[in-house]
Amino acid sequence: MTNTRSPGAAARGGWIRRYHTPRGDAPALVCFPHAGGSASAYFALSAALSEGAEVLVVQYPGRQDRLEEPALTDLRELAEGAVTALAPWRGRPLTLFGHSMGSVVAYEVARRLERGPGPAPAGLVVSGNTAPSVERDQGVHRLDDEELMAWMSDLAGTPPAVLADKELLATIVPSLRGDFTALETYRHPKGSSVRCPISGYVGDHDPYVPHDGFLRWAEHTTAEFTVQVFDGGHFYIEEQVQEVARSILRDVSAFASRRPARDLPA
Repeated sequence: MTNTRSPGAAARGGWIRRYHTPRGDAPALVCFPHAGGSASAYFALSAALSEGAEVLVVQYPGRQDRLEEPALTDLRELAEGAVTALAPWRGRPLTLFGHSMGSVVAYEVARRLERGPGPAPAGLVVSGNTAPSVERDQGVHRLDDEELMAWMSDLAGTPPAVLADKELLATIVPSLRGDFTALETYRHPKGSSVRCPISGYVGDHDPYVPHDGFLRWAEHTTAEFTVQVFDGGHFYIEEQVQEVARSILRDVSAFASRRPARDLPA
C-alpha cells in the first residue's frame, strides 16, 4: 500500500506539531520536550526559530490533545514512536534538539535515524541533562502524587495555584510519572554512540546537571562535541528564548557545513 501521508497532514495531529511556517526552504529542526512537558512548551522558541528553521515539535502521548492516550513508560518506545512519526521528513537530514529528558529521547532518535533509511541526522543539540550513560534513578517516579508534584515544583517553580488544583493535578501526574519512569529506568546501550556532532547547552546555575556528567556527552559521538553555557537554572531556555534560538540556528548552520559529501544532493 502506498504511503500518501504528507508533512502537512502529519503536523495536524499525533506526534508532530508545527506551530509556525518557516520562510523559504529552511532546514528542519525537531524538538523534544522535558519530562512532564508538552509540545506547547516550545511555542515561543518555535516562533523565534521560524526565521531560519522548520520547527517540528514532538507531542508525547498522555498530555494536552493526547490526554486520552496512556503515557509511555519506556524511553525506547518514545523514541520509536517519534521516528515513525518523522517518516514524512526523512528525505532530508534533521537536526534534533532536546531539553532535560528530551535530550535522551533525541539521542535515541538520532541513533535510530542513523541506521536508515534516509539521510543521517545533521546534528544533535542536547540541553539541561547529563549524558545518556549516566544513570539517573533518583526514585522520582516512585514518589506518591503529592511528593511528585512537590518535587516538580522545586524543579520548575510550579505556581501554588496549580498544586492546589486537584482536578488539574489528576491530568498532569500520570504523564509526569510516566516520563520519569521512562527516564529513570532507561539504560544506555553499552558502547553505542552517534556519528553526528553534538552541541551541549547547560545553565550555569542548574543544580540538577553535574558538570562531570554533562561533559560525558562527548563520549557519545564520534564527531565533535561543543559546549555552550547560559545564564540561569534548569529551565534557562524559558528565560532566554532569543539567545537560545540564535545559538540553535548557529548550530544548525554549522552542522549543515559539516555534512559528508555522500549526504549532499547530487
